[in-house]
Amino acid sequence: MTTVELTNASRWYGNVVAVNDVTMTIGPGVTGLLGPNGAGKTTLLHMMAGFLAPSRGTVQLDGQPTWRNPDVYRELGLVTEKENVHGFLTAWEFVLASARLHRLADPIAAARRALDHVELGDAQHRRIETYSKGMRQRARVAAALVHDPAVLLLDEPFNGMDPRQRLHMMELLHGMAGDGRTILFSSHILEEVERLSGTVQVVVAGRLAASGDYRKIRQLMTTRPHVFAIRSSDDRKLASALMAEVSVAGVELDAKGMTVRASDYGTFSRALPVLARKEGIRLVQVLPSDESLESVFSYLVAAP
Repeated sequence: MTTVELTNASRWYGNVVAVNDVTMTIGPGVTGLLGPNGAGKTTLLHMMAGFLAPSRGTVQLDGQPTWRNPDVYRELGLVTEKENVHGFLTAWEFVLASARLHRLADPIAAARRALDHVELGDAQHRRIETYSKGMRQRARVAAALVHDPAVLLLDEPFNGMDPRQRLHMMELLHGMAGDGRTILFSSHILEEVERLSGTVQVVVAGRLAASGDYRKIRQLMTTRPHVFAIRSSDDRKLASALMAEVSVAGVELDAKGMTVRASDYGTFSRALPVLARKEGIRLVQVLPSDESLESVFSYLVAAP
């Protein structure tokens, strides 16, 4: 049960504040790190990996500081956003070198296992400079996995991967999370985060804007109307009844049904079935239509 914990962590460069008073705990499972460009995601990952010292606060892995503590790398793997692989090396040479740097008991077996994990076994003896971007990315992931770390930090891990490679990588990360590993990855593609993890850490302008299951985060956004797509046995009658409900901010009718904007998620969810039963109306469909990760992210980024 390895955890990464930041407590009031800040990082600044002269007068520029990259990370501002962030407190978060990343535990076993897959967590998505989200934020607009320049929000501080990479700085956070580098602090967690021990590449940067916090200017204030603490960053710890299982209670031990990550900065100037080489022992953390026994439990931690990192894939940076920027490629830093020598193209003249083969994937086998690159991953084997990583295994030997970790002083593994059987580096050859570990390298072979890591390359098979990322489906590079057939191409392992080709020079990396001949690889596609997606293949180069997988080689870097293999090097980060070679020592079987308990914590894996990934900065834009799906860059350059085709749909099949993305799916395989998602399955690999899900499997590792199922084994109890702690995985944090950043991505600018919201669909990837939504498919891979419901748990998010959202960073805006260096601050932690939201943390947890994005669906629950959306439900707590009481200042944003909640939008529902509803179909029933009598949409017009239900729409008229809903207009008198205090939790309803607006109702629109069209050929596909009705769209209801509710000011309070919980109150509306409880009132709707009671109202329908009272009016003798059968509910056919009730779907929240703005609880996607994209909606949550756009609301958080736009918040003052």
